[in-house]
Amino acid sequence: MIDAHCHLEQEDYDSDRAEVIRECRKKLRAIVTCCADPRDWEITESMAKEYKGFVYAIAGIHPEFIKNFEKNEIKDFIEVIKKAAKQRTIIAIGEIGLDYYWIKDAVNRDRQKDLFVRMIELSKELNLPVVVHSRDAVLECIAILEEQGMKNKKVLMHLMGDRDYIERIVKNGWMISIGPGVLKSKGTRKIARDVPLTHLMLETDSPWFGFGERGNPLNVIKAAEKVAEIKKISVEDVEKATDKNTIEFFSLER
Repeated sequence: MIDAHCHLEQEDYDSDRAEVIRECRKKLRAIVTCCADPRDWEITESMAKEYKGFVYAIAGIHPEFIKNFEKNEIKDFIEVIKKAAKQRTIIAIGEIGLDYYWIKDAVNRDRQKDLFVRMIELSKELNLPVVVHSRDAVLECIAILEEQGMKNKKVLMHLMGDRDYIERIVKNGWMISIGPGVLKSKGTRKIARDVPLTHLMLETDSPWFGFGERGNPLNVIKAAEKVAEIKKISVEDVEKATDKNTIEFFSLER
């Protein structure tokens, strides 16, 4: 089983990161960790190199952090991403997109949009998939992706929370990932029910979604079990399909 999206670079793992990865290797096929803050790149890069073939890295700038970086800092990180892509240290651009839950003011929302477009352009330049954060802004994200010619390109709507757009996302040839929220959220369970297995990936977004405890990539197993229950199929079928989707989307080593 594969955790298609987590954040092992977070300080929550500083005391036992190697141990967490070691335990995950016993039960998981791979982990995709996401550097969404340039300040975390060094840790992310070191994991991708040390655990090559098991821990895969993606990199971008989370829209929530738009207020934290000036234009020159963003430009510098784009150069870091380009170098990492050339060295095959990263496998996608993300997570990128829009966040209207945390960012309320019009100026920074416009800056988010500008950055989103720049990151999409970067993904096309590097021929890499994009992983999209779309909190309270799913329709806007879809519209920008379509405007940027991303139909039938590799796009993952990470933890997408609005089932009204599932048909449009699937029609565009994009993927949707869900995580342990499926254990608690009625809305996420409906998304799990309605997303075709051919367009579904599983993630944990760890260290979040631990429900009172630190999230762990191994929680992807719990998510798979719940999805199997909802879809009335076996856990093995869920694992086989979502692993296949993740491997093909990110072009992981088989």
